[in-house]
Amino acid sequence: MGTIINSIAIIIGSVIGTFLKKGISEELQNSIFSILGVAIIIVGLNGVLSNMASVVDGLIVTSNEILLIISLSLGVLIGELLKIDEKLNNFGKSLEDKYKIGGFAKSFVSGTLIFCVGAMAIVGSLNDGLTNDYSLLLIKSLLDGIVSVILSATMGIGVLFSFIPVGIYQGSITLLASFLNPFLSSELISLICMVGYTLVITIGLNFTFKTNIKTANLLPSLLIPIIYYFIF
Repeated sequence: MGTIINSIAIIIGSVIGTFLKKGISEELQNSIFSILGVAIIIVGLNGVLSNMASVVDGLIVTSNEILLIISLSLGVLIGELLKIDEKLNNFGKSLEDKYKIGGFAKSFVSGTLIFCVGAMAIVGSLNDGLTNDYSLLLIKSLLDGIVSVILSATMGIGVLFSFIPVGIYQGSITLLASFLNPFLSSELISLICMVGYTLVITIGLNFTFKTNIKTANLLPSLLIPIIYYFIF
């Protein structure tokens, strides 16, 4: 459901953008993204706490803090060594430079890369498939809807058709997660979500406080709880 809503948001935003030839002012863009960043942080915090905190005898007790720290530390180490963020950022540019695409194709490819390349697409789709919670994809839909307005106003209607690869990409991740769900314990799913929501917080921090946390380099962190669970 989350991916369907995301695709619809891109379509609606792109249609609106074609009628706004002057686009949206940079000041308004910054204000909107800053506020949405706050919402992302709140959703991330709520997700982390709901997966690592519990009430025992009237007291709030947290667990797996050490695992979270280890997951993030090892994850960012792996991500930095593999240069995941750098490779993702260079992918779109190299694609355009290599094939010299322009017009409709350029707007289509640009939209596809912006909407698909990012931690929220992966974490949101995983969360949708594992827990049937698509709140992250709803926020991504708002973001993508706004971005599609801006892109289509400046680059053309090709942005609209990027909803197709977005639907296939995110839908595939969600379906895979749904398939694996019966084979994963609720405890393991909770650990994965705990780390995933932490990554979401970093996205919100980047939007609101203009930090430069390379969230893509943290993606390997999602694998650490799985390794920990099956070893220990």
